[in-house]
Amino acid sequence: MKEAQNGEFSLAVRVYIEDTDAGGIVYYVNYLKFMERARTEMMRSLGFDKAAVGGDGQLMVVHSAAVNYRKPARLDDELRVSATVVQCRRSYLVFRQEVRRVGDEELLCEGDIKVACVDGLTMKPKAMPKAISEALKIDE
Repeated sequence: MKEAQNGEFSLAVRVYIEDTDAGGIVYYVNYLKFMERARTEMMRSLGFDKAAVGGDGQLMVVHSAAVNYRKPARLDDELRVSATVVQCRRSYLVFRQEVRRVGDEELLCEGDIKVACVDGLTMKPKAMPKAISEALKIDE
């Protein structure tokens, strides 16, 4: 179901009726849900079972998302959703993500998702837990 290669994590996702509109096409916001699952499972694969919660009261929250929708996914398609950390800073990460159809590998959706670490009470930026920043460190 999941795999990591060359710093890229991927997750297989099947399109169910609940993911589609009346025409059997994946509703646009569901691509963001698929991406969230891939990021969460990537963190889980690194040993962080509660990806949205860091130590000492930190929360990992989506700060911004820039998404391009290229082609539609349809009911019963099998998708591969990838997540790669492209920036790792003191208080945030940027993930590059893609959704491709399994079989023809056609790119359906892509995006850059910025995830910030904030204090759970004040919601102000806070340094990421050391274990997370070390596990996700990349060359920049």
